Amino acid sequence: MERADKASRSPTAKRSDAKRAEAKRADVGQIRRKNEAEILRAATLLFSRNGFQGVRIAEVAEEAGLPKANIYYYFTSKEAIYTGILKKLIAGWDEALEEIRPDRSPREALEAYVRAKIDYSRRNPEESRLFAAELQSGAPFLSEEDREHMREATDKRVAVVEDWIARGLMKPINPRHLFIILWSSTQFYIDSDKLACDALRVATLSDADYDEAASTIVETVVGSVTG
Repeated sequence: MERADKASRSPTAKRSDAKRAEAKRADVGQIRRKNEAEILRAATLLFSRNGFQGVRIAEVAEEAGLPKANIYYYFTSKEAIYTGILKKLIAGWDEALEEIRPDRSPREALEAYVRAKIDYSRRNPEESRLFAAELQSGAPFLSEEDREHMREATDKRVAVVEDWIARGLMKPINPRHLFIILWSSTQFYIDSDKLACDALRVATLSDADYDEAASTIVETVVGSVTG
């Protein structure tokens, strides 16, 4: 009887049922994204302060305001949370690298990259410090897949810079050293913010300080190779 009732429903009723089911799936997906983001936020804060070994899942749950069981619903282990943070950071750096395109002038593209990179680090300082600590400990959780992804992302932008050089738009410098200099200089203001504060004789770095840092990097580094 139930099957017959379902079969006899009008097309309008069936479309209404489909819309409700789709809306329910969208709500579930939204809740999942929200909870995963909150877990990553809480874990990033704790890992950046205490290191991987110094954090327990129960502490992540408490910081995220979720039951401990919910943490395991979204992430299989503490390692999965940690590597999820690394992937999120790499994705953020990828977005900054997207500013470097062959259809832009070298000065415009590299300046946009520097500003996007330093802005991401400024808005996500715990992620940057966690990554710095990961590197200092020998990068045990940075997978070969992620490392290869970063190498390939760098290779792609190196090719852009080499094309600019070939067209006479930039001085003949080693693009890989250029990216090392730009990456490290933008990271310094986050990873070594205390030293930056001492050098600038300020208590904390303001938005104006970050903006001036980006401008200085652009003028001294980018300006010297783009003319």
